[in-house]
Amino acid sequence: MENQQELTVLLIEDDDNACEEIRNYIDKVDDIRLVGVTNDATEALELVKYHMPDAIILDLELHMGGGNGIFFLSKLHSMALEHMPYILITTQNTSNVTLEAARQLGADFIITKYEQDYSGQKPVEMLRMMRNVIQTHSPSVATAPQTPAEINRKLTIRIHRELDLIGISPKAIGYQYLTDAILLAIHEPGPNLARAIAAKYNKTPASVERAMQNAITRAWSKGNTEDLLRYYTAVINYERGVPTLTEFIYHYANKFRNEV
Repeated sequence: MENQQELTVLLIEDDDNACEEIRNYIDKVDDIRLVGVTNDATEALELVKYHMPDAIILDLELHMGGGNGIFFLSKLHSMALEHMPYILITTQNTSNVTLEAARQLGADFIITKYEQDYSGQKPVEMLRMMRNVIQTHSPSVATAPQTPAEINRKLTIRIHRELDLIGISPKAIGYQYLTDAILLAIHEPGPNLARAIAAKYNKTPASVERAMQNAITRAWSKGNTEDLLRYYTAVINYERGVPTLTEFIYHYANKFRNEV
């Protein structure tokens, strides 16, 4: 089993401190990799379809996010996945009825957060101990070639996730323009991205460029500095302090191009 790959894990959790603890611990080990973090059950279903993780750490109660773990489990089984991820529940819920419902919906193991020795390390260590068995029973299955539309749909999910992480609001005018520009740059790199997007939305190239740059500038001027440093990994000119439009678009285009 020495040549097995890292165990890929999706974290569904609405407690920021718990997310940080689990993320930091996973960063210290070399046999497990976090492929996504969300506090929303509906978004989690999209992340499962995109990443096909080996395992999921699932908080049953997502009070600070959207939906809940029971909803997620019930929808997961209707997705007809090639293989089901290993489901590790973490919860404060003490209801035997709720926990039994989770088991019947596919939960493989439940760790209660009110246990005296509970920490973010506990679910991670549980998965590490189970890694060989999980990967043996969840083989990758060859799938039919994806259509261009399916590829773009999955890339769009990834792009939106990255924009959200650095604080670019979906309400910003430039949010969709940036999404389209990154998709275009992945498939057809070139100098006329703004012109193509302007034609799509019946706008002028100048207004499209302005909206995209404004969205970027607003994120750097009003966003969370720690999130920007953590999630935007490209080098930025020190004096300027904000990525240019071209730098920003091609940073993400280059990041995702190998996934096409």
